[in-house]
Amino acid sequence: MAADRSVFDLNDLTHWSEVGTGVSPVARLAVIGDPVAHSKSPQMHNPGLAAAERNASYIRVHVPPGKVSEALGLFGSNGFWGVNVTIPHKFEALAAVDFVDPLAAKLGAVNTVAFRANGLHGYNTDGPGFLKAVGESFGREVKDLSVLILGAGGGAGRAVAVQCALEGCPHLYLANRTQAKVDELAEELERLGAQTAVNVVTWSDDALLGVLPKVDLIVNGSPVGMKEGDPALLPVAGLRGDQLFFDMAYRADGGVTSLGQSAALVSARYTDGAALLLHQGALSYEHWFGEAAPIEAMRAGLSAAIGRPV
Repeated sequence: MAADRSVFDLNDLTHWSEVGTGVSPVARLAVIGDPVAHSKSPQMHNPGLAAAERNASYIRVHVPPGKVSEALGLFGSNGFWGVNVTIPHKFEALAAVDFVDPLAAKLGAVNTVAFRANGLHGYNTDGPGFLKAVGESFGREVKDLSVLILGAGGGAGRAVAVQCALEGCPHLYLANRTQAKVDELAEELERLGAQTAVNVVTWSDDALLGVLPKVDLIVNGSPVGMKEGDPALLPVAGLRGDQLFFDMAYRADGGVTSLGQSAALVSARYTDGAALLLHQGALSYEHWFGEAAPIEAMRAGLSAAIGRPV
């Protein structure tokens, strides 16, 4: 891929017949977000494409809010096969596609788009990818765990909350800076008829101290922790060494997120969003191509990009 263009934009897509000639192999897949420069998806997907002997590359494209539908139209007209969607565009993508996979409809967000002859097909691999990452990282199943999700009102956090309820986890605690979003989510989970006991928690130290003793798995669905110096998400006094810590965010520099730093204080097991990125990416590949992903090549590429094993 052209070394001097790590991120493209809407203007580039508009003039792709000229701009795209600088990308080799030809770009057929992309990730969109705002921001998107930090994404390690290209370093993960490009080795997978090479291992599968697909003459194509995967790029980053910066898309501002409100422009997702326009961007998807440009990708389609420029011969792209598929797109991954990251913060903050997963709700916009849900509204922009022509066909929504039933699971994506339940999860309420789209993070994977496939371009097909009859239109745009939207999927969500965050929820299923989360289940696979928890199983691989901790050797546990979500259905057996009581779960606290911080940032449950966002696209990825919401998807994981619904996935946990669909799995039938015994207790689900939802916290979000904007409580109205999780109040609405709790009502939706009740309409789904899930057997999970759902509780909305105020995101404050006092409220969290009241529920942490009941929690087995703590999930961060917010972007807090992606940068050095981000604040702690939880009161350390409520944490235990036998709890599991899963951060959906990851540090692009390979460092430990603030949730991971909290886990280390009580010697608890922790994994970050690199594990989720790998498994949701592999599932995206399966939606695009209808075959098993070259996941070990993808794992090796992602590990090299962040400087540690995934």
